[in-house]
Amino acid sequence: MLTQEHAQAAEAFLEDAAREFAAGDELQASEKMWGAASHAIMAVAMQRGQDCGTHRKMVNAAGEIAKEQDDILLRAGISTAQKFHANFYHGFMETEEWENDAEIIRQFVSRMLALAG
Repeated sequence: MLTQEHAQAAEAFLEDAAREFAAGDELQASEKMWGAASHAIMAVAMQRGQDCGTHRKMVNAAGEIAKEQDDILLRAGISTAQKFHANFYHGFMETEEWENDAEIIRQFVSRMLALAG
C-alpha cells in the first residue's frame, strides 16, 4: 500500500468503528480502532523508511515518531490503540471507557495523518 492508501484506510476504519459501536458491536468496533491507528502509523512510517512488518516494529516506529515530535498524545495513542486491539479478543472495556478512549484514537489518527501530509 502507498502512504495515501494507508491514510485513507485509517479514516475508513474510524468510520467503520463508529458504525460498529452504534450497532452495539464493541468488539468489532475495537478492532477497527486498532486498524485506524495502525494504518495511520504505517502512513507516517512508510514516508520515513521505517519497517512496520510486524506488530512490534509498528509499535516501535510509533514510539520513535512520538518521541521525535515530543507529543504526549502520540505516546498515549499507541498504548490506547493496543488496548483496543486487546479488547477485540477479551471484551474487557466498559462502554464509557470505550467512548473516552475512542476520542484518543481519533486525535491520534488525526495527528499522525497530519505528519504524513
